[in-house]
Amino acid sequence: MDKSHREIASTPTPAAGLPGRIARTLDLIIFYGLIIFLILVPLPYGSVEPWAQAAVECAVFGLALLWCVHAMLTGSWSAADLRVFHPLIALAAFAVLQSLSWSNSSVGSVKVVNAISADPFESWIFALRLLALAVAGALAATFTRNSSRLRVLGGAIIFDALAASVFGIARSTMQHGDGFLLMLLRSGGGFAQFINKNHFAFLAEPALGLLIAMTLLERDAGHRRLFYISAIILLWAALVMSQTRGGLIAVTLQMILAAAFFVHSRWRSDKGEKARVSGRTIVVAALALASVFAIATATAIWLGGDHLSTGIETASSEIRSDDVDHLGARRRDIWQATLRMAEAHPVFGAGFGGYWAEIPLYHNASGVLTPQQAHNDYLELLASGGVIGVGLFLWFVVALFRVSRKALNTFHGLQRVFAVGALIGIAGIAIHSLIEFGLHITSNAVIFLILLALLSLNPIKQRLAPQAHRSAAFN
Repeated sequence: MDKSHREIASTPTPAAGLPGRIARTLDLIIFYGLIIFLILVPLPYGSVEPWAQAAVECAVFGLALLWCVHAMLTGSWSAADLRVFHPLIALAAFAVLQSLSWSNSSVGSVKVVNAISADPFESWIFALRLLALAVAGALAATFTRNSSRLRVLGGAIIFDALAASVFGIARSTMQHGDGFLLMLLRSGGGFAQFINKNHFAFLAEPALGLLIAMTLLERDAGHRRLFYISAIILLWAALVMSQTRGGLIAVTLQMILAAAFFVHSRWRSDKGEKARVSGRTIVVAALALASVFAIATATAIWLGGDHLSTGIETASSEIRSDDVDHLGARRRDIWQATLRMAEAHPVFGAGFGGYWAEIPLYHNASGVLTPQQAHNDYLELLASGGVIGVGLFLWFVVALFRVSRKALNTFHGLQRVFAVGALIGIAGIAIHSLIEFGLHITSNAVIFLILLALLSLNPIKQRLAPQAHRSAAFN
C-alpha cells in the first residue's frame, strides 16, 4: 500500500487525565488565539502606532507563556523545523548589544551615553519587536498540526488581504474627506487601512502567492478554483487602484515564478517519477502565462490609466543622475546617503532602529525633508547592522534555502501547495523590498513570518486521496 500520503502524527502525546485535557485545551487556545491575532493585527493602520505594537508584543508573549505550560504538560517543545528563525533571534540579540551603553561622557552638564546605536532605545524596541515576530512564527509552525489547521492558517492570510482590498476599493470610490472609519486616513493618501499606499502590496503579495499556487497546483479543487481566481482578480484590481509600482512589478514576477512551478509540477509524473515535459504541458503553461499577462495589462490600463503612466515617469526621475534642484527625497539620493552611512559604520552598523537619527549626517540636502527609512531594506540592513548584520542575513538566506528544499522534497498534497505558495509570496516581498520598506509595518512582518512557518512545518496529517480503483466501483 502506498503510504506517501498517509496521515503522519506530529502531535506530542499529552499525559493522561487532567494534565492531558489541559494540554489539549491549551493546544486549541494557542492555535486559534494566533488566528484571531492574525486577523486583528492589520486593522489599526497595520499596527504601526506604539500602542498597537505594544498590544501585538503582549499578545504574542502571552501565547508563548501558554506554550511553555503546554510544553511542560506534553514533554515536548516543538515538532517543527525552526532553524529559519534562529538567525532572527540572533539578530534581535545583536540589536540588544547595539543598544547597550559601553561608556559615558559629559557634554557641559549633560550626561551622554555612548553606545553602538545612534538611538539605543529604538534598537532595544527593535529587538523586542523582532523577538515577538520570531515567536509568532514559531507558534504557527509548532501548532499547525493537521490539514484543517493548515487551511485555517492560510485562509487567515488570504482573508486579511481580501478584507483590505475591499476596504481599499471602497475607500478609493467613497471617501471624500479626511477620516474613513479610521481617523487618520486622509483623502487622496494611502490605500486601505495603510497610511502609505505601498504598504498594502506587502499584505497582498503573500495572499496572491498562496492563491496562485492553489489555483495551479491543488488537485481536486473543483469549484473552489473559481473562488481562487475571483480572489486573485480582486487583489490585482486593488493593487492597480493603489497605484503601487513596486507591488505591480513584484506580483508580475510572482506570476512568472508560479508558471515555473507549474511546469515543474507537470514535469514530475503523478507517480513521483521524473518524466519529460510534454509539448502539451508547455503549450498550456505558455497560454496560461500569456492570458495572465493579457488580463493584468488590460486591468492595469483600465483601472490605472494616467495614474500609472505618471507613476512610471516619476520612478524614472527618482533614479536619474541629473543636477536639477531637489530636496534629496529621491530614492537615488537616499540610497547614496545610506551607502555613505554604511561606509562610516562598516562592522557594527549604526544600530537597528537608529537609521533616522544617523542619516542626517550623510544626507546632502536642504534638510527640509529627512528620510526615515532607506526605501531599500537591504541597504538599510547594511547601514544599520554592518558586516555582522549582513552575515546574519546570509545565515537566514542559507537556512531559508535549506528549509525550502526540504519542504519541496518531503511535503505532499495540500501542504506542498501551501509551501509553494509561501515561496512565491516570499519572492514577491523580497523583490518589493528593493525599493520599499513594507516589512517595517508590523502586520506585514507578521504575515512574512507566517510564510516562513508554512515552510518550517513537519509533514502533517492529510486525508488520503480516493484511490482510482475504489472510486471506479461507484461509477
